[in-house]
Amino acid sequence: MTRTIPHYPVHLIDVMHLPAGTRVMLRPILPQDVELQRAFFRSLSAHSRYSRFMTRVNELPQALAERFTRIDYTSHLALVATILEDGREVMIGEARCVADERDPAICELAIAVADVWQRCGIALALLVRLERQAAELGFRRIVADTLVTNRAMLGLARRARYAIIASPEEKTQARLEKHLRPVAAIAA
Repeated sequence: MTRTIPHYPVHLIDVMHLPAGTRVMLRPILPQDVELQRAFFRSLSAHSRYSRFMTRVNELPQALAERFTRIDYTSHLALVATILEDGREVMIGEARCVADERDPAICELAIAVADVWQRCGIALALLVRLERQAAELGFRRIVADTLVTNRAMLGLARRARYAIIASPEEKTQARLEKHLRPVAAIAA
């Protein structure tokens, strides 16, 4: 089946090498990545799935997997980290931002890395690239809600210089916020 992809951002394709020598491909997600996305979700521990969705989710429904992979790369951008394992591509991380429906200058962040690949720098590598592209797309602020018990996400937020704000409504959650510099300021 042939699919038309709206303005696929090839400039976001990159490779990173982990200290152990593993080659990790970083790239925008594709519509044909539905099964790759679902396999990634299944590879996450129950704790990691709960941290990502802030609710118990045992299986990624097909419709949601399709929504996660059929994106426009402007109001919804997703970057994935993949490796080759026995000759096949395996997703080991993803970061995505989605435009806020109420304020188009804000995008909401979500990120997850497979348990065995955490603490390797993959989340930060995805986040840096996602932030840069979000700024290029015109977003001025990136936000995320996370559980106050999600130490990995809070640590990533601190390293990436996000403000961490306690939620007045939900005592179990914190709001992460970062102002994005306009692209012209980044280039200067």
